[in-house]
Amino acid sequence: MDRMILVFLASLLAGFSLIKVSLAGTFLSSLEPFTTIIGVLAVIVFALALIYQGVKTLFNK
Repeated sequence: MDRMILVFLASLLAGFSLIKVSLAGTFLSSLEPFTTIIGVLAVIVFALALIYQGVKTLFNK
């Protein structure tokens, strides 16, 4: 169970890094809106997953 929570946390941090990545001046600059959208979706999904796991663990004990 602890490994799954660590994977969720790592995915949440990866989402934040996709939001903050600067692609200006590279050939990937046209993909910047897509990386931002994917990052926002990852942050929302994995934040909700962490909240769900936390609430589930809280009420199991």
